[in-house]
Amino acid sequence: MTRLLLTVALILGLSVAPVASAQERVPASREEITLSYAPVVRQTVPAVVNIYASRLVPTRVSPFAGDPFFEQFFGNRTVPRVQNALGSGVILGEDGIVVSNFHVVGDATEIRVVLSDRREFDARVLLADEARDIAVLQIEADVPLPFLEFADSDAAEVGDLVLAIGNPFGVGQTVTSGIVSGLARTLASEATAQAYYIQTDAAINPGNSGGALVDMQGRLLGVNTAILSRSGGSQGIGFAIPANLVRAYVEQARQGGGRLVPPWSGMLAQTVETDLAAALGLTLPEGILVSDLHPESPFAAAGLRPGDVVLSVDGLPVHSMSELDYRLLTRKEKTARITWLRDGQKRTAEVAIIAPPESPPRDPRQVGGSGPLAGLAVETVNPAVIAERGLPLDAQGVIVAEAPGVAGRIGLRPGDILLAIDGREIRTTREAVALASRLSGGAELLLLREGRRLALRFRG
Repeated sequence: MTRLLLTVALILGLSVAPVASAQERVPASREEITLSYAPVVRQTVPAVVNIYASRLVPTRVSPFAGDPFFEQFFGNRTVPRVQNALGSGVILGEDGIVVSNFHVVGDATEIRVVLSDRREFDARVLLADEARDIAVLQIEADVPLPFLEFADSDAAEVGDLVLAIGNPFGVGQTVTSGIVSGLARTLASEATAQAYYIQTDAAINPGNSGGALVDMQGRLLGVNTAILSRSGGSQGIGFAIPANLVRAYVEQARQGGGRLVPPWSGMLAQTVETDLAAALGLTLPEGILVSDLHPESPFAAAGLRPGDVVLSVDGLPVHSMSELDYRLLTRKEKTARITWLRDGQKRTAEVAIIAPPESPPRDPRQVGGSGPLAGLAVETVNPAVIAERGLPLDAQGVIVAEAPGVAGRIGLRPGDILLAIDGREIRTTREAVALASRLSGGAELLLLREGRRLALRFRG
C-alpha cells in the first residue's frame, strides 16, 4: 500500500517524503481533494474560440469532367461553390487579436468567431503565413475580451503537463490532457517543412486546429496545428506551433503589414548525424554543418565559412536548418550570439539578424507589345528573391515572376531563370524585356529550372 501511494504521489507531483507526513496533511482546497485540472480549465477556456470560415472554390459541373475525349466537345465548365471549414482559435489580447491556423481561415471570404459564452463576432485576417500555418485575425468587440498570456516555449521540457483545448469534430469545446512528448519536431514531408513544432500526446483531432496548448499556469504554450495519423483521428501524436513563434507573428500583425519577413541566414547547412560526426571528429552528433554561404550572409560577415559546425544560438541548441530559422525568428534583439566549431575549437560571434537584402534591386519589368512573350514579368535575382522562391544561394540573373498567355503555353513557369534568348545572354531585366519585345516569330529560350538547363523552342 505504501509503495502504491508513493507511485501516485510521484505521478501527481506531490510531496513524497515521508509518506506518513503526507497522510497527516489536511487538504487545503477542493481541488487538492479531487486532483482536478478544473482551475486551469476555468482560467483558459474563455479565451479559446470556435472559428467558422467560408470560402468560394471552383467546382466542375460537367458530367464529362476528367474525360479527355468528351471534354474537347463539351468543355470543362466550373461554378463557384461555398466550402465551409471548422476550427479553433485563441484570443491573445483584450484588443481582439485571435490566432488560428492558415489551413482553417486561409483564403476565406467570411470568418465567424464564436466565444465559449456563445457570443459571435465577424473577423478579418491581419496576417497569414501558409508555410508556417499561422493566421492572425482581428475581431471587433465593445468590451475587453478574455485572453491568454504567452508562456516561454523555449523553456518547455519533455514531460511537462499540458492541456489541449479546441472543438474536435465540431462536438463542442473539449479539453484533453497530456504531456510534452517532444521538442523541435519538423514534418519534412509536408509543404510546411519550415515549421518547428512541439509534440504532445494530448488528444488532438480534426477541429482542434488553431486551438490552445496550455501549461499548468494557464499560459499559451502552443497553437495546435497537426496530427500524425493513418485513420484521421488522434493516435497520441499531435503537434503545436510554439508560443514564441506565435508571439512574433502577433507582434508583426499589431505593427501592420500583411506578412512577416523571416530573418535571413544566407546559409545552407545539413544536420550532423552519427557518421558525419565521426568524420568531423566530434564525440557526439550535434549541430549543423555549413555547406554554403551567400556572399551577403550575416553568418559570413561574422566569420563563418563552409565546413564550420553551428552548435547553438544564444545558448539554445541547433540541430537542423529549420531549428536555426526558428531561433533567429523568435529572437527579439537585432543580434544573436552564435557558438560554432572549427578545427575542433569552439568559437563565438555576434550575428546580425536581418531581412534578406534587396540588392541588387529586383527591378521588376513586363514585356509589352503583341509578340509571343507579351505579358511576361521578370525580376532580377537578389537575396530577397532567393528567400521568397527557395532558389539556390548561388542563383543570379533574371527570374520569371509571371508567365501568362503564350509564355505559359510554350512552357515557361514562374521561378524559371532566363539565361539567353536566341543565343543572346541575359544579365538584367532591361535586357530580357528588350530582347523579348523584339520577337515576332519563333525563338529559342535557354533557362535554368530546379538546377537543370533547359532549352525551349517555339515557332511563330
